[in-house]
Amino acid sequence: MCDSGKTIPGNGWRGWMDLPAPRPCVPDGEWIDLTWPLSPSVPRIALFPPPRFSRIASIPDRPLNITEMQMVVHTGTHVDSPRHFFNDGPAFQDIPLARLMGPGVVWRIDKQPYGLIEPADLESMRPVLNSGDILALDTGAATKVATPDYDRHPSLSVAAAEWLVEQKVKLVAVDMPTPDIALDQRPAGFTGPIHRILLAAGVLIAEQVTNLGSLVGKRAEFMFCPLNIADCDGAPARVLARALRT
Repeated sequence: MCDSGKTIPGNGWRGWMDLPAPRPCVPDGEWIDLTWPLSPSVPRIALFPPPRFSRIASIPDRPLNITEMQMVVHTGTHVDSPRHFFNDGPAFQDIPLARLMGPGVVWRIDKQPYGLIEPADLESMRPVLNSGDILALDTGAATKVATPDYDRHPSLSVAAAEWLVEQKVKLVAVDMPTPDIALDQRPAGFTGPIHRILLAAGVLIAEQVTNLGSLVGKRAEFMFCPLNIADCDGAPARVLARALRT
């Protein structure tokens, strides 16, 4: 674990894994938006307040419309940088663009509320995951927004997170609020082990993606476009994907 007593608090970043060059790929469909529109009702982890939008200039009283936004950067569809859990890890200005785009797979994994996704679940999925791939997990959470089950989402087990690092995945995207266990299941002293395992190894995390249904069981090309917020631990992102010919 990255948060052992021998580790300086805030340290533990291990650097970017060496990944193979992406294989040539041929698109097989239009780009699909995997992003929840930002609004006060955007899906979010219950820990955070909703975003706020205020019109500070409006036509016709002013010659233009201007909106001010206030929000937690981990709200709605967003990407976590390693800085989220590691002070010695990179923030967004230091993340290579190649880590935010490229080919990968979309898997559907059905679990009961609070269920754990284990290595055996991942190993049985198809298409096969290649080193350097992006993995998007559809657990059905996007269909449960505004219901109690959205906050009772499944999560990755520690063994599953370690398995993903072993596969040299470069980014894990989930439709859940978090790949860690749900808020109401967390014991005292909870430190976010899934985030720590993935981010320490340079595996980026995107949370609360949506519209994965038509891509399930396919290889896909992804583009994750988080705002380049200097020295920041997370950023809202526009996420796009399209199916690939196999």
